[in-house]
Amino acid sequence: MKTKKKPEPSTEERPLKKNQLSKHKKPKFKRQESWRYKRVKQNWRKPRGIDSKMRKKVKGWPPSPEAGYRGPKKMRGLHPSGYIEAQVQTVEDLNGIDSTKQAIRIARTVGSKKRVEILALAEERGIHVLNPRIVRELEEFEEEMEEEEEMEEGEEIEKEETK
Repeated sequence: MKTKKKPEPSTEERPLKKNQLSKHKKPKFKRQESWRYKRVKQNWRKPRGIDSKMRKKVKGWPPSPEAGYRGPKKMRGLHPSGYIEAQVQTVEDLNGIDSTKQAIRIARTVGSKKRVEILALAEERGIHVLNPRIVRELEEFEEEMEEEEEMEEGEEIEKEETK
């Protein structure tokens, strides 16, 4: 008796969460004997010994990575939120972004002034930002800079008066 396959959820409905399409929970693969010796770290290494129980897949030993643990094709390479990542460095980079399928990550070298502009335009177009570091608006930023300059001038005057 054949079982009927369940229809897969379509990828047209964005954003798909990665865990919505995953087949099962992937175990945390451990290095052989890492639980036994402190000097052996848990980072995965393939067991290669001739009598290795883990290599032979003996019952009771931790699982090894196999092709069956691989994620669904539609979800490979996507951000966990379900969007395709696109890096943005300038405001012009937002022109080619599809807000239904792509999310932007602002490059780390972008300064706070340009970051504010990019965030404002992305919000206007409904584009999801993966790293929306909280940045003050331009007016607040300029006001704070003026206050700092006034404070420095005040400190210089006080130093001159004490001399």
